[in-house]
Amino acid sequence: MSSERSDGGDEHECHRVLWRSRRGMLELDLLLVEFARTRYPKLPASQREAYRQLLDADDALIWDWLQRRVMPPSALASVVESIIAFNAKAKGKE
Repeated sequence: MSSERSDGGDEHECHRVLWRSRRGMLELDLLLVEFARTRYPKLPASQREAYRQLLDADDALIWDWLQRRVMPPSALASVVESIIAFNAKAKGKE
């Protein structure tokens, strides 16, 4: 039995990323966990890599990126926008 998902994400990797998406800030948990659960496995490999890099950042910095207070590094900009768009759509604010 393979752990490779039909949508391109490795099941073990997706579980690890979902776990890492649980942060020290409730506000980040609300923005990241559902994104990681539903969107991460469907992202292109480059955005999955960027998301994993984003998770290495400090919570306060991630929060500032997602609130558009600070510009993220160019390597993370696309995934940050994906997270913002996902959450806006989830709240009906497309």
